[in-house]
Amino acid sequence: MAEALLNVLDQGHFKAYSAGSFPSGKVQPMAAKLAEAFGYHEPLRSKSWDEFSAPDAPKMDFIITVCDNAAGEVCPIWPGQPVTAHWGVPDPVAADGTEEVRQRAFQTAWMMLRRRVELLLALPVEKLDRIAIQKELRAIGQQGTHEH
Repeated sequence: MAEALLNVLDQGHFKAYSAGSFPSGKVQPMAAKLAEAFGYHEPLRSKSWDEFSAPDAPKMDFIITVCDNAAGEVCPIWPGQPVTAHWGVPDPVAADGTEEVRQRAFQTAWMMLRRRVELLLALPVEKLDRIAIQKELRAIGQQGTHEH
């Protein structure tokens, strides 16, 4: 969802990719529906973050983990030493209950991510040094933590 949000809202400054430590092998239908309704029409696929740590992978300037359970995981060594941050968002896939409850979990995660992506896009990244960017990305990750 973060990939779709950033790639649609940014309109070309950044190129976002989404990947996970333990991908399911399929895109979650509720996430795909939100992305498509938002105007993201790139092919969606489940990806492992290992794909982006390979020598021929795109260069990453920022790595932002988003699921609550990802903060404690051991991440791969990223080529180029990108700025890293964690934006804890409850994993909507973990939501139990009716279809309505699950849809609400995806919508809540979508809105939390959207607010954070909008804050990222408001940063004057070209005027900030690496330490300032790291600090700002981490501060953005603290936005809305009372919603958990």
